[in-house]
Amino acid sequence: MAKDNGEMGINTRLAHSGNNPRDYFGFVNPPVVHASTVLYPDAASMAARSQKYTYGTRGTPTMDALTQAVDALEGSAGTIAVPSGLAAVTVPLLTFLAAGDHLLIVDSVYHPTRHFADTMLKRLGVEVEYYDPHIGAGIAALIKPNTKVVFTESPGSNTYEVQDIPAIAKAAHQAGAIVMMDNTWATPLYFKPLDHGVDISIHAATKYPAGHSDVLLGTVSANETYWKQLYEGFCTLGCCSGPDDIYQVLRGLRTMGVRLEHHRKSTLALASWLEEQPGVAQVLYPALESHPDHALWKRDFCGSSGVFSIVLKGGGQKAQHAFLDALKLFGLGYSWGGYESLAVPVFLGDRTVAKGSYEGPLVRLQVGLEDVDDLKADLLRGLAAAAATA
Repeated sequence: MAKDNGEMGINTRLAHSGNNPRDYFGFVNPPVVHASTVLYPDAASMAARSQKYTYGTRGTPTMDALTQAVDALEGSAGTIAVPSGLAAVTVPLLTFLAAGDHLLIVDSVYHPTRHFADTMLKRLGVEVEYYDPHIGAGIAALIKPNTKVVFTESPGSNTYEVQDIPAIAKAAHQAGAIVMMDNTWATPLYFKPLDHGVDISIHAATKYPAGHSDVLLGTVSANETYWKQLYEGFCTLGCCSGPDDIYQVLRGLRTMGVRLEHHRKSTLALASWLEEQPGVAQVLYPALESHPDHALWKRDFCGSSGVFSIVLKGGGQKAQHAFLDALKLFGLGYSWGGYESLAVPVFLGDRTVAKGSYEGPLVRLQVGLEDVDDLKADLLRGLAAAAATA
């Protein structure tokens, strides 16, 4: 891609990053290279590993096409591609933490991240502590001499608290800690973590980059300081992705800007509309002016994606389940970022700090690419069913 890509529009960058057609006889898409063994021309080059590709787990032209495209978006020194979004969390944590280290994690984190920390990391001797998502610069009071990593996620899973990432990063760096961020909600199109002090940017590429609910992948991008160590950890763990999955994500990346804009517009329309509906106590979406962290979101983010939660007006689990069971377009399924709308019940019982105080049960909604009026009609069915349980 041209060196002045930073001056180009985002959709132009998405269309042209990561592959030079002249490298492959003019074909606009890179080849899907299925590789394990790579041959060397002679013993000396094999001993020195003096060629670009040495073994399938360490990179292929297909992987390079995706990771270079992600680097162009993130402004990172390097990116790895791993088999899932959860692997994108676990690989850097395993790479940068050791027995006796202290790990700070935001309490509104993705539940599988919490489960990994509370089970495997604790078993390996890592001290895990959760902090309030609104702590900001106050995180300095929680940092210990052995604090190695501060793990952030903003907005937070399910309840969408916005963290003051620059303030957290400043405090962490003053103590020599590494800052990681799960930025799956915003993607680098709406928030660039490394520009705000983050060292390691994590994405479940399963979501918006892939975009079609049919492939699992994760990416991890690092700044210049930590890229070499991240790549070494990646190679040591052998946690590489298959070329077909990588190709599918690269293909999805080309249209991510167009899809995200549709998700954004539809979600903002639905979230605003839901605020006015009887039966909805609260809408948790940072792009709304009513959101308590709206000012912070507006300061740091340049867009909002298609996932948010609503709080029903009382009723408990019975109302929550009635709402979900009445939906016809919103499928009941985990994940998000695909073309179809989804809904799931929200469970906050694992939280230790950010428990919140909500009037009723929570439901998380993923707004797909369907027409807004059809989605409104579906949500009205859900709200009517929930109201009927009173």
